[in-house]
Amino acid sequence: MQITVLDAKPLDDGDLDWAPLRAMGQVTLHSGTSTEELAARIGDADVLYTNKVPLRATVFDAAPRLKLISVLATGYDIIDISAARAHGVTVCNVPAYSTASTAQTTIALLLELCHRAGAHSDAVHAGEWSRSPTFSFWKHPLTDLGGKTLLIVGLGAIGRRVATIAGALGMKIIAAQLPGREAAAHSEFARLPLDEALPVADVVSLHCPMTPQTRGLIDAERLAKFRTGALLINAARGPIVDDLAVRAALETGRLAGFAADVLASEPPPADHPLFGAPNCILTPHIAWATPDSRRRNLEISVQNLRAFLDGTPQNVVS
Repeated sequence: MQITVLDAKPLDDGDLDWAPLRAMGQVTLHSGTSTEELAARIGDADVLYTNKVPLRATVFDAAPRLKLISVLATGYDIIDISAARAHGVTVCNVPAYSTASTAQTTIALLLELCHRAGAHSDAVHAGEWSRSPTFSFWKHPLTDLGGKTLLIVGLGAIGRRVATIAGALGMKIIAAQLPGREAAAHSEFARLPLDEALPVADVVSLHCPMTPQTRGLIDAERLAKFRTGALLINAARGPIVDDLAVRAALETGRLAGFAADVLASEPPPADHPLFGAPNCILTPHIAWATPDSRRRNLEISVQNLRAFLDGTPQNVVS
């Protein structure tokens, strides 16, 4: 059985053990795969692993032996699911492997917006505290989160973990009911339709999956409904927000701050509209990448293949 990993590098920083996967077949590891290289690398594959290499409809004709695609991530929008189904290819993903680390990153971004620890540390190292006439100074407004309202958009495993941590900080939690989605029968949090919830939220945190319905969910029209001075955090998928609209909202003060671990194009172009925007904190898609999370990802991915071979596939998305 030929097992081909198209882009091991995002997952493996040299600290992962691929032996359990190698024990299951002939494994070929590629650190990355370009569009031009793809067809030649998948022709003899029975199983493909991909993190961010897109597998569109035309790919399946080039891989006649392909039986399983295991995405080395939770999101699977890089796969043409209809084409996979038409070719009889099972698609699995890796849910919940980075719940803790992504929630942790979300809260870190929130706290950075509130206290700007990085900017203040840089100022101290640059000598500004030494030159200060008083014992304390601050370069940005500071925010107390106790009693503030946090709106969670996407109340899955990560959203719930963020809500738990934020609740421990004394925040009031509400959840958004997204357009076109049925209301949950039971929830420990108050739920409001998204457009009704935005005006009452001090902080909006995005954790919904990337779908045609959520693409551009936070656009200029919705940003106009935000409470003036609100904070927005995106640890979900970049295309869920309209970058140009977010920059405009930051420049007018409608948003007091925006923090994101994801952008619509990764890596982003050098002239990305959010670069240099005021009160904007960006990290390079690191929320998932702790060693524990990456090891867990590989373990579940191997389990996906084992379950498929045993005739009881798990984590199936198609």
